Amino acid sequence: MNGRTDWFAHLVLCLGALLFLLPIWLVISGSTLDPAAIARGELSLVPRLSGLGVYASVLTQGSPGAGPVWRMLMVSAGMALAIAFGKIIISVLSAYAVAFFRFPFRMTAFWIIFITLMLPVEVRIIPTYTVMSNLGLINTFPGLTVPLIASATATLLFRQTFLAVPDELFEAARMDGAGPWRFLRDILLPVSAANIAALFVILFVYGWNQYLWPLLVATDPKLDTIVIGIVKMIGTETQTEWNRVMATAVLALLPPVMVVMLMQHWFVKGLTEGDK
Repeated sequence: MNGRTDWFAHLVLCLGALLFLLPIWLVISGSTLDPAAIARGELSLVPRLSGLGVYASVLTQGSPGAGPVWRMLMVSAGMALAIAFGKIIISVLSAYAVAFFRFPFRMTAFWIIFITLMLPVEVRIIPTYTVMSNLGLINTFPGLTVPLIASATATLLFRQTFLAVPDELFEAARMDGAGPWRFLRDILLPVSAANIAALFVILFVYGWNQYLWPLLVATDPKLDTIVIGIVKMIGTETQTEWNRVMATAVLALLPPVMVVMLMQHWFVKGLTEGDK
């Protein structure tokens, strides 16, 4: 019975992987085909090796209506890294303050942070845009990243991890002459390493896939992210060079996939051992 259950589970897993990979393979194959054939719906599952030059072309030249893809990849990578590191740094510090320091309205501050989880981005986007406009950060890289670097979810996660550290350890460190910064650096950060790695992967992908906020705050083509660039490449049905769009989509997949693959061990460890 056990073997039959394992066999069925593996079959379902393989079918799920196939359903996930087939559209991606179609995009990879379609990127090497003639755009006229794609427009007629004549997609092939076999890539055409002679069409691989489209990747070098879109990287350096882009497509009508969009700039070079390499520049959009750099903007997206910078934005994703800034959001990931910014969220982690702010969340660690805020969770550390709430978990270990005693100050007036400490829990009030925590609950205010927690309540923001109930506010969707769309509710906050107009006042956030107004603040960025008043600060003169429209069409700037800080305008793309600063409003997105606070994270109530990450603060809650780190707070729960820090609460698992015994208070006696904090007192012992203080008696040994370790100040708050040293305690954070030498004890709490190593304990939270798996959580930080898992959050980095999640937040990098979150920042990479941002669409609505960059669409509003950055009208300068030099600040187009790769997601915005793909949308700009899609014109009318007859004018869109679908092979270039698909090649750009494949290139847009690579950085987040590489991050997940490189940090897979830490990502899984952070998700499964975050409460220890």
